[in-house]
Amino acid sequence: MTRFAAPISEQIWDMKYRLKDAAGHPVDKTVEDTWRRIARALAAVEDDPAPHEAEFYAALEDFKFLPAGRIVAGAGTNRAVTLFNCFVMGTIPDSLSGIFEHLREAALTMQQGGGIGYDFSTIRPKGAGVSGVAADASGPLSFMDVWDAMCRTIMSAGARRGAMMATLRCDHPDIEDFIDAKSDPARLRNFNVSVLVTDPFMEAVKADGPWELVFDGKVMRTVQARDLWNRIMRATYDYAEPGVIFIDRINAANNLAYCETIAATNPCGEQPLPPYGACLLGSVNLARLVTDPFGEAAALDDAALDRLVASAVRMMDNVVDASRFPLEAQAQEAQAKRRIGLGVTGLADALAMVGVRYGSDEAARLTEDWMHRIARAAYLTSSELAAEKGAFPLFDADKYLASGSLAHMDQDVKDAIRQDGIRNALLTSVAPTGTISLFAGNVSSGIEPVFAHAYTRKVLQKDGSRTEEEVVDYAVQMWRDLKGDAPLPDHFVSAQTLDPMDHVRMQAAAQKWVDSSISKTINCPEDIGFDAFKDVYMEAYETGCKGCTTYRPNAVTGSVLSVSESAEQAPTQSTQTDGEVIYMSEPLSRPSELEGNTYKLKWPGSEHALYITINDLVQNGHRRPFEIFVNSKNMEHFAWTVALTRMISAVFRRGGDVSFVVEELKAVFDPRGGAWVEGKYIPSILAAIGGVIERHLIATGFLAGEGMGLKSDPQARVMAVGPSSAKACPSCGSYEMRMIEGCMTCSACGHSKCG
Repeated sequence: MTRFAAPISEQIWDMKYRLKDAAGHPVDKTVEDTWRRIARALAAVEDDPAPHEAEFYAALEDFKFLPAGRIVAGAGTNRAVTLFNCFVMGTIPDSLSGIFEHLREAALTMQQGGGIGYDFSTIRPKGAGVSGVAADASGPLSFMDVWDAMCRTIMSAGARRGAMMATLRCDHPDIEDFIDAKSDPARLRNFNVSVLVTDPFMEAVKADGPWELVFDGKVMRTVQARDLWNRIMRATYDYAEPGVIFIDRINAANNLAYCETIAATNPCGEQPLPPYGACLLGSVNLARLVTDPFGEAAALDDAALDRLVASAVRMMDNVVDASRFPLEAQAQEAQAKRRIGLGVTGLADALAMVGVRYGSDEAARLTEDWMHRIARAAYLTSSELAAEKGAFPLFDADKYLASGSLAHMDQDVKDAIRQDGIRNALLTSVAPTGTISLFAGNVSSGIEPVFAHAYTRKVLQKDGSRTEEEVVDYAVQMWRDLKGDAPLPDHFVSAQTLDPMDHVRMQAAAQKWVDSSISKTINCPEDIGFDAFKDVYMEAYETGCKGCTTYRPNAVTGSVLSVSESAEQAPTQSTQTDGEVIYMSEPLSRPSELEGNTYKLKWPGSEHALYITINDLVQNGHRRPFEIFVNSKNMEHFAWTVALTRMISAVFRRGGDVSFVVEELKAVFDPRGGAWVEGKYIPSILAAIGGVIERHLIATGFLAGEGMGLKSDPQARVMAVGPSSAKACPSCGSYEMRMIEGCMTCSACGHSKCG
């Protein structure tokens, strides 16, 4: 009898979380082995591990408590990876040497599987003078490009490229360039970007007053606050970024405001963190805690919730001691404050099971009640741990209890903290749970609504064929199991049918009892008016949210998976073989003559230039790359240029979409440093070669433009139903990407750049 509620759940476990040896043979024979591995590893730090291993196993069993994917995949494996999901890095100094030292730290962190957040507000604006050098500063955006290039070269934990968050204050002189940066589809593709919005700025927006752009205490320019706000809103309306972080509210409500200042968040925004802060995440699965689902006595089991939270807090506190850290500064920060981020998943499913419509006033009331109970249980457990093991080292009772988020906490909880202290400085957060929610039987993700009640997923088989399988929401499947073919009640709703203000209402209800923040996407219809769109952000601010992220499908952002409420009407995929690109299984023979071009590449600091020749095959009147030669008088380059030309030529001769060659070369990062070429920072000589190839492919009509794909790609037209702008998953190729909790996530394989 399998523990998995759906085939996709077992596939996610096998692909992402199941421990295997170096040869790919399973070490975890069953999911019970995975739970036992995690429980044993996290109990090992206890004085008496055995009873706690049993307690932890019981919490993990049947997907009741879901540690973040890093913990599930890494705990008990002896692999050199961190169990922490994401980090905010140190404050970037306004000096070239300091900037590149922080770049090195970022690379080391991402190499171990951590996503990172950075505040670039400390870097002087473009055009500002640089003392001692006859030059002007290039500004924070130019260094973000360097970070972006570095990120493309790092594979997190051997499987996933790292995610990054960049923030910039709303009063930085380069804020307008920052707002517009993602309008270029080829730029900052590995970054989420958010504006740090202050309370004075929001008051100036409402008053339509002036707003000063300042650096190092000097006013550089003055703009109208409302104009700047509208610019943020227009960018977000058009291409889904930047997000908005209400940074003053975050700092005012921070339990640790007495000893830290926050200026950045992790990639999905649910963890505002100080320099070198780390986020440790886990989620209580509310969908597993409803008694008598869909019955007259349907309710959340409060006692079971209290017990589960207590086990989860102890387990997560142990992760602080069990985990590796990429940098010593991160280890010291984690030990000093012992932050954890306990959240929920399956909220929408739980609401459906108790007969309440997501987004309604009653749903908001229940959400607040449930989150209050979780916060109360978490703080009481952490206080009990402090009595047993000691409070976090920077604990100061008077200052801690005077903090913003403790103001409305129950008095008995405050009394316990004053008497015994508290083990963990912050305890609650609502993290992205897209992949672990699939793992747990396709429960609704985080505090998001159900995305789709059911959809059809195409599965690639080993023989190359594709089969279809239905993926059903956990609560919908439970309804089917209990009620058969009876139609779903009216209180079953999905993300496509909700008003954006319903989303805001739910986020605000949960935020009251979350001491960190919440990762959530407010889905907006494509035809929402611009003024109504702006109202969403203002409502989020007025109702106490700490940030706001929206998603409006359009031609720039692409469309998410189109779904129907019946699986029979869900989108299908078809294979096209026509078009300008020839897809072949065997390489073509070389004709006696080919058309081509030769390009000269002079790399700064190199004595001899490189000469790059690209020859093209002409088929049906269209040119496509067939071979490449790289020549130089510099014998130091001989071996790798020969290897490069042979490998790239072999790829070219196989046909198909070879644009990835450009992307991979442009992503190569030289740790010795890149160079500025024609006004752009190029991270390595190989990246420069990639740029030459890209220019050739654009000139011959093979590529549509810089940073873009094929000019005509038959495989881009695979949606038989729904918008043609749907985007393919970069991991499995399925056209089943959807925006969840601020990150595009594949519902077919669980891929997400944010974890």
